[in-house]
Amino acid sequence: MAVIVGSFLVGIGINGFLVPHHLIDGGVIGIALILHYFFGFQTGLSMLILSIPIFLYAWYYERPFFYSSVHGLLLTSLFMDWLNPLKKVFSISILTSSLIGGVIIGMGIGLMLRYETSSGGTDMLAKIISKSTSMDIALAIIVIDTLIISAAAFTLGIEIFLFSCVTIVIIGLVTSLMKVRG
Repeated sequence: MAVIVGSFLVGIGINGFLVPHHLIDGGVIGIALILHYFFGFQTGLSMLILSIPIFLYAWYYERPFFYSSVHGLLLTSLFMDWLNPLKKVFSISILTSSLIGGVIIGMGIGLMLRYETSSGGTDMLAKIISKSTSMDIALAIIVIDTLIISAAAFTLGIEIFLFSCVTIVIIGLVTSLMKVRG
């Protein structure tokens, strides 16, 4: 159930709040969003294809992560493409979209991580980094995401870059709060 709800929340956050303003998340989702904005590729399908190298690594070296995340990747990719029509539903400011989108996506990712699953991609990579170091998984996600949007800053413009940074920080904070078992 955590995978279904978490994947659904990620799909809502991406399509309802990030896509209308061309904001990006970091990681594989961020790369998939960039491909969507510049080439019109389906975000979920791009995410699925881009995640293959990380899943191959997990298959060979971290098999439990592979098994616990493959269904999250498939469902998140499906919901991201299925919920694409949401990009025309909300008419709110870029700051509000950045904040609300960050909270919703962070809740989805945090819920999945709380139950030892993920949407794959860099969430899985962050899980692997967190397991092999003392770095908190939310901090690992923020670092990876920041590296990816920094690489895209020149093509997106400074306003999109800055609001995307706000989104990523909110996602990381909410993820950290959600993953704690209470």
